[in-house]
Amino acid sequence: MIKHCTICNGRGSWMGYSKGKSVQVLGMLRIADDGEVESLALAHKPRTVLAMLVAHPDQVVSLPALVRELWGDHPPASALRVVQTYILQARKALSQATRLPIKVIIQEALTTHAGGYMFSESFARLDYRIYQGLVDSGRKALANGDLSAGVSYLGDALGIWRGSAFADVVVGRMLESRRRQYEESRLGALETLAEAKIEIGRHLEVTADLAALTTEYPYHEGLHSQYMRALEKAGRRAQALEVFHRLRVGLVSELGIEPGHTISRLQYSILNSSPVNGV
Repeated sequence: MIKHCTICNGRGSWMGYSKGKSVQVLGMLRIADDGEVESLALAHKPRTVLAMLVAHPDQVVSLPALVRELWGDHPPASALRVVQTYILQARKALSQATRLPIKVIIQEALTTHAGGYMFSESFARLDYRIYQGLVDSGRKALANGDLSAGVSYLGDALGIWRGSAFADVVVGRMLESRRRQYEESRLGALETLAEAKIEIGRHLEVTADLAALTTEYPYHEGLHSQYMRALEKAGRRAQALEVFHRLRVGLVSELGIEPGHTISRLQYSILNSSPVNGV
């Protein structure tokens, strides 16, 4: 469960990028129009169908793919007919949430194609696409040496997240794969943002969030390294060393491995108060 993230504070978070319609999957499945958010009145299975379509914008999702997502390898004999019913329910929910006629939804939002259905991003942008564009802009700014802009873009990107991806959707294999992709991207962006903030001397801002993240990812050496560095810069060397100790105990007892060379070298440098270049 994603909690409030002070590390994510950017220039304006989601609201600065919420012009027009958007469909939100970085949290509960919702639709927004110029920042006004509406829930979607759907039961579990039609919600899964809609999530499958919006997670693959501008791509035709085949009926067999929808059937597999809903029932795995053991669909009922009526599966194709039932999916068509779920499509109708999804269209009605979109119509209700956007206050648009069902005809508009059929023609512009959730369209029928040979063998399947497609959600059009020209109707509503996917919030993950907005997030990813901001992450790309942030990383480009950092690569160009503009750390302040990079931090702002990444903070805005991460501010779009409102919880775990597809938080209120019962996912099958395809959506679970997409969910993992989104969550891994978020984790990478959090690491990049934390690193940038440490580099520009804003280490005090990141310690609380890194404390939470290292609890969420107890064997992630990169996050633990950042947490140790932020604590050291804050003059909390003993706590930094304790972070390493907890990581090592967990790795050895649960996985039977020792911490890697990079974080072990960082621990040695903190212990001996000698900065390590490039760590």
